[in-house]
Amino acid sequence: MRSYQDLFRTPEFAPLFLASAAQTVAQTVSGLALGTLVFRSTGSPLLSAVSMFGPSLAQVLGATFFLSGADRLPPRRTLACVSLAFAAGTALLALPALPVWALFAVVLAQGLVASLGGGVRWGLLNEILSHGGGDGYLLGRSVFNMMSGLMQITGFAAGGLLLAALSPHTCLLLAAALYATAAAVARLGLTARAPRATGRPSVSTTWRTNALLFSDRPRRLTYLGLWLPNGLVVGCESLYVSYAPAAAGTLFACGALGMLAGDVTVGRLLPPAVRRHMATPLLLLLAAPYLLFALHPPVWLAACLVTAASAGFGASLVQQERLMTLTPPDLSGHALGLHSAGMLTMQGAAAALAGTIAQLTTPAWSMTTMATISTAVTLTLAAAGRRTPSRTTEPAQRARGDHGSDLEPDTAV
Repeated sequence: MRSYQDLFRTPEFAPLFLASAAQTVAQTVSGLALGTLVFRSTGSPLLSAVSMFGPSLAQVLGATFFLSGADRLPPRRTLACVSLAFAAGTALLALPALPVWALFAVVLAQGLVASLGGGVRWGLLNEILSHGGGDGYLLGRSVFNMMSGLMQITGFAAGGLLLAALSPHTCLLLAAALYATAAAVARLGLTARAPRATGRPSVSTTWRTNALLFSDRPRRLTYLGLWLPNGLVVGCESLYVSYAPAAAGTLFACGALGMLAGDVTVGRLLPPAVRRHMATPLLLLLAAPYLLFALHPPVWLAACLVTAASAGFGASLVQQERLMTLTPPDLSGHALGLHSAGMLTMQGAAAALAGTIAQLTTPAWSMTTMATISTAVTLTLAAAGRRTPSRTTEPAQRARGDHGSDLEPDTAV
């Protein structure tokens, strides 16, 4: 798999891509509308941040109870049902008389559904591209990340314009329609595939597989690197609305632009020998610009800092590539779902922490604090990776027939 054209010639890649694009725009528009609605109603940075990133907090529950379904449910039907559930929940959020407590209950339910959807989507992507060998998944995931960046730029820019002209409730209804579109594309464009693993989904199976995936030290360090540093930086992002209420859409769009640049660089431009050592430098780049928010920069400078920092999100491509080398194929959906659920859970927790700090200080100081913690975590995980002895990962690599699971110093995070 050597070019982007090869990807789009691969059967089912295009419909999965389009369905995910529609869902990303819907998430972007609905998140901005919901955060604005809550901030206007309550004036609270904490509640505004949690409303936008609250579904992420529920990911830990989904990963604990439902994630075994990522490899044991039919992908096409599951993805369509997940999008329809989000369409219904977002339409419910648009009800004008919905109290704040009910709003957060809906947000919690959406997070539970999303925890399963991530594993199914990325497991299916890995399955679609696995026959090409080489770096097929990495290249495909980089295209999805670039799409996510472009759709977020579009969604935040359009969301900002829509919120200036329409009410947040109307914007939520438009997002619900986009979710329904994503469901239709998944149902009509994907083929009916059998589940990757046999057996029925269950809580006990989810627990056993989670324990298996997390029991190996190299894989565990990779998971922590995927979850913690960028989750803490998303806590900074959750404060854009309270930091610059009139320019939050601009800051989110600049962040998406930076993420796009980072994904293009990592997914397409860096050779493999260089790429595998770039996780730690990229994670440090992700946090460093936010340290300057202690000076409370004006919006134009804040936008430049956000753009530069977000290029560091490209580290996740390096880390996901490593995760797939440490995971047997029949657990790929579960492994990627655990990554997605853990990452989003951390993002939600970080949004709540950042909002709490902002409530007690200022949004600018909260951003600086979260960036400082992220930097410290990255350096700690990098040091732990250097202390990891060379040995064969088990049992995942025995199941794949691989040998030598040495954790490179710069790929521990």
